[in-house]
Amino acid sequence: TRSPTTRFGLFPSGSHHLGATQTVSLGEIRVADQIKSVAAEFAKQGYLALAIDLYGGEVAKTSNQARSLVRSVQPSVATDTVGSWVGWLRQHGRSNGRVATIGWCFGGGWSLNASLAAKVDATVIYYGNVAKKPGQLKMLKGPVLGHFATRDRWITKQMVEGFAQAMKASGKSFEQHWYEADHAFANPTQARYDAEDAKLAWERTLAFLKKTL
Repeated sequence: TRSPTTRFGLFPSGSHHLGATQTVSLGEIRVADQIKSVAAEFAKQGYLALAIDLYGGEVAKTSNQARSLVRSVQPSVATDTVGSWVGWLRQHGRSNGRVATIGWCFGGGWSLNASLAAKVDATVIYYGNVAKKPGQLKMLKGPVLGHFATRDRWITKQMVEGFAQAMKASGKSFEQHWYEADHAFANPTQARYDAEDAKLAWERTLAFLKKTL
């Protein structure tokens, strides 16, 4: 069941919806304004978008506090939370029953985790942890799109190649794109933001969702 401390923002579609898109925001230490703006943009595109915060509304003011909040996330609780919201979206009156997850950084890894827990129709990962073995991917239902950065020191080429092999061994669909950029290149609030690559990744994300939802 959903934790009563979990905060979220719902952005209803402004027109006939193309599908239901869950936006899982875990790259920031709250449902940040940047993530809210992305969810609002999805709504403009005709999707029902949901931004989730698993940190109970707490905001980190330093890097150490941010790392502490990330470590405080309990996988079992977070899995239950995102799974419950996926189910909630499927039953929403404006949803067509098809759901995708999307996340950035720490949230990118949780976009994948949510998809494994709830069998969604599509998954989008921006430079998130994809260190999974074939046996862990059995529950994955829909295709996965990944955006990765060549200068990323955390989400490395080796990790992504291992994930690609695991996806292939499991008979799952995985589309990956690499950008000559740094980690967090799609976040306009970060110094490593790359407007050109962020635009291209966004266009690819919208095309992917249009095809899968």
